[in-house]
Amino acid sequence: MKVLLTAVNAKYIHSNLAVYSLCSYAANQGESVEYAEYTINHQEEDILAGIYKKKPEIIAFSCYIWNIAIIDRVAAELKKVLPECEIWYGGPEVSYNPLEQLDKKPFLSGVMVGEGEETLTELLKVWKQGGSLEAVKGIAFRRTLENSITEPFFTGVRKPLPLDEIPFPYKSLKNLENRIVYYESSRGCPYSCSYCLSSVEKGIRLRSLSLVKEELSFFIGNRVPQVKFIDRTFNCNHAHAMAIWQFIKEKDKGVTNFHFEISADLLKEEEITFLNTLRPGLVQLEIGVQSIHGETIQAINRVMDLDKLAFAVQGVKKGKNIHQHLDLIAGLPYEDIKTFQKSFDFVYRLKPEQLQLGFLKVLKGARMEKEAKEYGLIYQSRPPFEVLQTKWLSYDDVLTLKQIEEMVEIYYNSGQFEASLGFLEHYYPSPYSFFGELGAYYEEKGLYQVNHKRVARYEILLDFIREKKPELSGTMAELLTYDLYIRENLKSRPAFMKDMGEHKEELRKILEEESQKPKLLSGYEGIQPGQLGRMVHGEWFAFNIEEAVRTGKPGTKGQWLLFDYQKRNPLNHQAFVICAKVAEA
Repeated sequence: MKVLLTAVNAKYIHSNLAVYSLCSYAANQGESVEYAEYTINHQEEDILAGIYKKKPEIIAFSCYIWNIAIIDRVAAELKKVLPECEIWYGGPEVSYNPLEQLDKKPFLSGVMVGEGEETLTELLKVWKQGGSLEAVKGIAFRRTLENSITEPFFTGVRKPLPLDEIPFPYKSLKNLENRIVYYESSRGCPYSCSYCLSSVEKGIRLRSLSLVKEELSFFIGNRVPQVKFIDRTFNCNHAHAMAIWQFIKEKDKGVTNFHFEISADLLKEEEITFLNTLRPGLVQLEIGVQSIHGETIQAINRVMDLDKLAFAVQGVKKGKNIHQHLDLIAGLPYEDIKTFQKSFDFVYRLKPEQLQLGFLKVLKGARMEKEAKEYGLIYQSRPPFEVLQTKWLSYDDVLTLKQIEEMVEIYYNSGQFEASLGFLEHYYPSPYSFFGELGAYYEEKGLYQVNHKRVARYEILLDFIREKKPELSGTMAELLTYDLYIRENLKSRPAFMKDMGEHKEELRKILEEESQKPKLLSGYEGIQPGQLGRMVHGEWFAFNIEEAVRTGKPGTKGQWLLFDYQKRNPLNHQAFVICAKVAEA
C-alpha cells in the first residue's frame, strides 16, 4: 500500500518538520511512508500532476492557515483523477473543527487531530492489516451506521507522546540544501494567549538534553546554515535554555545560525550577559510584544513585564551580536489607533533589527474565535482569517496600519536606511508619525502600485523630504549616499549624489598612501591603488555622519570615509567604515 504524506510550504526555503517527524516515527515502528513537498507558489496543476504520477492509495496533507485553500482545491481535483485514493488531512488548521471539515468536504476521507506520530502509525496498521478505525484515537472519519447512512465521527483525544519517543527526523539532509531546518526541543506553551493555538494545549514537554545535544551536533557538524527552533517559548525553562545556548557556543564552527522564539521578560541578567558573549550571528531571537496597552494585555490573557522586556532587549542589543525580531499585533481587543501608536513607538525605540507589524488572525480553535462577537471582530471569511475591523479599530484605521506596515518593511526592516532614519527621528514627533506620513505620501503619489528598483526607494524618500522638509534635503542626500554605499559598491551613482570630480585627486592620494603604507586598511598590502579603488569605496561627506544621526545636527567638519567591502558586519552585512580624514567642509 502506497501512503504519501504531502507538505505545501509557504516558501521553497522552508521545510515541514511535521511531515519529517511522522515519517521518522513510522519508520521506527516498522512502517513505511513516502513524502512529497511543494510550495504555495507552485502551479496547482503541477502539484496535482506530481501527486497523480506517484499514484498514492492514501494521501495525507499537512494543513496550515497559509496552505489550506490551495490544498482544498488540489484535493478536490485529485479525487476526480484518483477516485479510489483516500484523502486525509492533519495539522493545526483542521484539528479544531474536524467534523466540520468532513461535513463540508465530500472528497475528504478523514482528519488526524492534534499530534500525528502515533495516530498515523496506528492508521497504517489498520489500512494494511485491517481493523476498526474507531479503535484509533485522534481521528475523525465517516463511520457507517446500520442503515448504511454515514456520519462524521471523532474517536477522541489522544494522549501526547513523550518527546523522547519521537526519533530524530533528519537522518539525512538530502533535499535540504539552502533551506531552513526546523527543530523542536519542547512542545506546549506556558501561556494562554487567547489569539494563539498554543494556548489550547496545556503543559510543557521537554526533549532530553542528551538527545538535543546529539541532534544539534549533527546540524553543526553538517554546517547547516540555519536551524529554527519552533519551541513556542524556548526560555520558559531556564536550565534547559541555558544548557542549549552553552552547548551551541562550545560546538560552534562559525557557520550555523540558531533562531529561538523567547519571552524577553523571562531573561535573567546572567543569561543576557552570556548571550553577549556569543559569536555574532550564532543566535537570533524572536520576541512577541503584541501590545503594551494594559487592558489589551489582560483581555488576551497575556502575562508580560514591559520594564523587564525593555531591559532585556536593550541588554542583548549592547552585545551587537544578536539579531532581534520584535512582533506587534494590530486588531487586538481594546486597542484603538492611538493606543496602537504607543505600542508601535515603544517597540520601535527599542531598535530591534526587525519590527514585525502583524494583524490579528482569528484562528479556528483559539479562544479569540469564541470571543469575536463580544469584541466586534469582523474578519476575513477565508484563510488567513485576518481582522478587518473591531469595536476600537475601523477599517480605515486598518488600511492606515497596512501602509505603515509596508513602509516599515521597506525602510526599517530592510536595514538599508539606518543613517537616514536615525537622522529623521529628530524631526518627527514619533516614529509612528514619520511612517504614517511617508505611507500617506506613497498613496498620494500612486507609488504603491509600482514595482520599484532598490535605488528608487532612496530617491522616493529624498523626494518626500524635499516636499515635506525641504531644509533637510541637502543633508538627506548625503545620508542616503552613505546608506547606499555601506551596503554595496555602486557601479553607477544615482542623480541625487554630488559630483565627486573635485575630490577625485584627494581620494587617489588616500588610496595611494594606503597601498604603499597601510594605516587604516588591513589585508590589502601590495594591492595597486587602482585595484584597491575597486575593492574599497571612498566618499567625501560635508559633515560627520555619526554625529548627525546621533544629534540631528550635521555639524561643519567634513570627513573622508572608506567603505571596506571585504570586511562586513556579520549581523547586518554592512561594509566596515573607516574615517580617513577630517576637515572643514
